[in-house]
Amino acid sequence: MSANTLILHPVNPQSRLAAQAARTVAAGGVIAYPTDSSYALGCRLSDKTAAARMRRLRDADRHHPFTLVCRDLSEIATYAHVDNPAYRLLRSLTPGPYTFVLPATREVPRRLVHPKRKAIGIRVPDNAVARALLAALDEPLMSTTVVDGTEPLGDALAVEEAYGGGVDLIVDGGPTPGEPTTVIELKDGGVRLLREGRGPVGDWAY
Repeated sequence: MSANTLILHPVNPQSRLAAQAARTVAAGGVIAYPTDSSYALGCRLSDKTAAARMRRLRDADRHHPFTLVCRDLSEIATYAHVDNPAYRLLRSLTPGPYTFVLPATREVPRRLVHPKRKAIGIRVPDNAVARALLAALDEPLMSTTVVDGTEPLGDALAVEEAYGGGVDLIVDGGPTPGEPTTVIELKDGGVRLLREGRGPVGDWAY
């Protein structure tokens, strides 16, 4: 591994290393880190420059949807409007490999809100390293999946080969499934499946 890689234990991540990664993000860095579906790029929500770097790394235009990766349900409520039916589903599926498209609150910068849906993608991953990083950062990570072409990357070595020169730090938390999340839109009391991925789909989907 290169010098810009931190290796964290996948089950009991070292808090000092998680704090080191969080400091990189807080200082304006772009990192790659593991989730329960694949590796992702991440930066601070408020950092326009870092967000622009992530778009370049993904070769994505300004309409590319980023996801807010949060610690828990209470943090989700800061950035998205959650009605009672949505809350019940969120509570049953988080943490887990799901991305929820929800109406955005004013706490979300306009540049990140889907221009037609007025919504934001939010998730709470079930990955010890990601959760340690979020706890150390004390705020959500603005994220996008690390891909090779269209395929999500599942381990740190593949991330280094594809993106190593473009990120400030790779957080190696071991292998991940290398699969996309299941994407669910929650709006006006309804549930709509936008993409079936790693997260199992129940009879709540249409």
